[in-house]
Amino acid sequence: MINAPRTIRENLRFLCAEIDGQLIQLEAFFKEPAAATARRITDRAGYAHNLKSRILAACVQEMAGAKKTDRKRPALRSLEFVATDLQRIANLVRQSLRHAESLETFATLEPHRYPAMVSRVREGVARIEDACISRDSEKAIEIGQLQNRIEADYRKLFKVYTRGMRDPDRSPADIANSLLVASEFQRMGESLRSISEALISANLGQAVNFERYFTLQNLMSDLGTAREDLTIEMLAETRSGSSISAIKDKKTETVAAVFKDGDKSKVKEERQGVKSWHSIYPGLAPKILSYRKRNQSAALLIEHLPGLTFEHIMLNEGDALRDRALTSLSRTLKDIWKQTRTAEPAELGSMQQLGKRLEEVRRVHPHFRNTGIRFAGETLPSIDSLIDEAAAREAQVTAPFSVYIHGDFNVDNILYDPGENRIHFIDLHRSRYMDYVQDVSVFMVSNYRLQALDRETRRRISEVTLAFYKSVRGFARKQGDDTFEFRLALGLARSFATSTRFILDKSHARRMWLRARYLIEQALACPPGAEARFRLQMKEIFVD
Repeated sequence: MINAPRTIRENLRFLCAEIDGQLIQLEAFFKEPAAATARRITDRAGYAHNLKSRILAACVQEMAGAKKTDRKRPALRSLEFVATDLQRIANLVRQSLRHAESLETFATLEPHRYPAMVSRVREGVARIEDACISRDSEKAIEIGQLQNRIEADYRKLFKVYTRGMRDPDRSPADIANSLLVASEFQRMGESLRSISEALISANLGQAVNFERYFTLQNLMSDLGTAREDLTIEMLAETRSGSSISAIKDKKTETVAAVFKDGDKSKVKEERQGVKSWHSIYPGLAPKILSYRKRNQSAALLIEHLPGLTFEHIMLNEGDALRDRALTSLSRTLKDIWKQTRTAEPAELGSMQQLGKRLEEVRRVHPHFRNTGIRFAGETLPSIDSLIDEAAAREAQVTAPFSVYIHGDFNVDNILYDPGENRIHFIDLHRSRYMDYVQDVSVFMVSNYRLQALDRETRRRISEVTLAFYKSVRGFARKQGDDTFEFRLALGLARSFATSTRFILDKSHARRMWLRARYLIEQALACPPGAEARFRLQMKEIFVD
């Protein structure tokens, strides 16, 4: 059985038996609606709740003593979900009974249609313990597939009831209550699906839904290794809603591939981005081993690249490795920019981007709302008015050329392989031809926003950002990009301000917000036409 102590196993068995008993009573009520039958259901409401509570308490107690890496933790979390959904079915039984009891004419319900639906729910509940004991995902899938049959039954009933609305002899209230009864059964089917997904998640050791499981199984078969020889380990969940997992060989513990799934349009963009990088700069991006789509989701099986993320290097490695990684990154970027340079001018549009994301920022930090600031008796312009003014200025100052950029150049999307001394890029769904300042500003601020606030780490961060800035500034001068620093000021302002929506530490977020305002004010203080003479005081910005 799923790794669980005896008390959890026993209470789960009792809970399944209790739910089955309530469903039997509900079926009896549909066949012969008697008050005594209804009372036998309502009187037992507390027992299912108590059993669920015992399971949840035991799971919490077990997880409290387990390490974060212990594989039984996700199994225990899944059992919590199973118990919660079982008790939800008990609630739905009582709610459907309540609606049925409200009927003036019981025949309106067409009660002869319901025993078959009750049987389907009972079938799902009866399979739960066996699916737990065997840890067989195929048996768990069979539970979830019952939802499709219950949904089909619901749709037939929906048509019957809505057709009855046209009958003047039918009571509208009875039709409404009949629809509500059918709806409660539809939700029971959804609970069975959730239970099925929880059991599959326990077997895999990470949360999956039906779509993800079937896609994952199909892609794993493309690796040419028996599925039972592979394990799955969650690596990350992105802000765009995608999930990233490592598929490992059980024997060697080596990563065979990386599985990434999510919204079809996002995954399609990622696939196209990787293909573009292969043609533009081979060896930088991972290879796509396989691609599958299913309904509105899609998934990629991606080559696992060796190396450490730049974020990991910044937080965990020494200065020597950090410096080697930064040197390799700077060299790689300059080479990409030279090879992909086109004569097409590029608009950065950072102030437009900031304007669109202000509401997201203020949902996290309401105190950043547009309020007037008074200083020495003077009212300073609001940040909103500064952004509008800066957007108008920025539109007149374009980059003299375009290059192919990463598009989401955060420190966790850059890999450095120390053995080969080379850089790799990942998460490439935003790659396009653009002003290179976009990537430069995002990289610099993604270092600054790292939430390690000890003095030593902040020193390392400031050293990296200043060294990176000097390297890129040298490239800009050699390319004749005279307005680089003016555009960078606005790009940094955008990145500082928008990044605060990922920072809950109020002091750290405020430092970033004030830096954004300062940079916009500095850019606007530059007279129009003098942007080429604008200079950034970088130490003031990145040294805390």
